[in-house]
Amino acid sequence: MNEITDVAIPTFQLTRNPFGLLVLTTPEGEVFEGVVPVRAFPIQSPEDGIALVHTDGHEVAWIDRLSEVPDPAKTLICEELATREFMPVILTIVSVTSFSTPCTWQVETDRGDTQFVLRGGEDIRRVGATILLVTDSHGIQFLIRDRANLDKESQKILDRFL
Repeated sequence: MNEITDVAIPTFQLTRNPFGLLVLTTPEGEVFEGVVPVRAFPIQSPEDGIALVHTDGHEVAWIDRLSEVPDPAKTLICEELATREFMPVILTIVSVTSFSTPCTWQVETDRGDTQFVLRGGEDIRRVGATILLVTDSHGIQFLIRDRANLDKESQKILDRFL
């Protein structure tokens, strides 16, 4: 009969060098300068499955859950992800200039109020049961985490395009 024993999982050390690059030191003492965190599932599971990738493109560390990473490494990873990722979350659709495309959308996002041009209905993509990605004419992607959480007026506007 096999006996299961607890095994301590070695942790890595993460620091920032004077040039602002992340430096990963493995438990074996290997040092990788300029690592970049990359989310495996940035929309559906942003806190799960994060790879630390070296400048040569190879994965040098894997994080199952960001919540399990101790500080200050967790803070460094979050800071780096925030500088690399730009995907405003639409909170309210204030207005649209027309229900035919192209049209200009006036929206409130988690990063402030803005407006953008929607070229066509195909630029609104379903990414799950309730998640939508809206791509503007410049290629910037806006996220709607749960369309059911939008106010009634925003839902009515959105329904005209879906």
